[in-house]
Amino acid sequence: MYKDRIALTIQDILEKDFKIDARGYRLQEVDKFLDVIIRDYNEYNNIIKALEKERRALTQENHELKQEIRNLKSSIEAAKYGEKEITNVDLLRRISQLEKIILGKEQQ
Repeated sequence: MYKDRIALTIQDILEKDFKIDARGYRLQEVDKFLDVIIRDYNEYNNIIKALEKERRALTQENHELKQEIRNLKSSIEAAKYGEKEITNVDLLRRISQLEKIILGKEQQ
């Protein structure tokens, strides 16, 4: 994903040769510095991989949550329509239950 934005690889840094002239750098210092760069670069790559893995997991979780929201919205809509469609049979059952409650209390 980020490979097109990164100029050097760890191997490029490791295999880099510097030209030596009369007043050139000390090779040991250059090698030590390159070792530090390689360690940092390797850690940088590990961080990118971890963040990319986390991003994929969060994207998947986001997708699942959006799907759950859609399902809940459709369930709510179905429940709203279900409440409006009360049939005569439902009304008779409710009346019957209320009569049992009222008459049951009066008989005691």
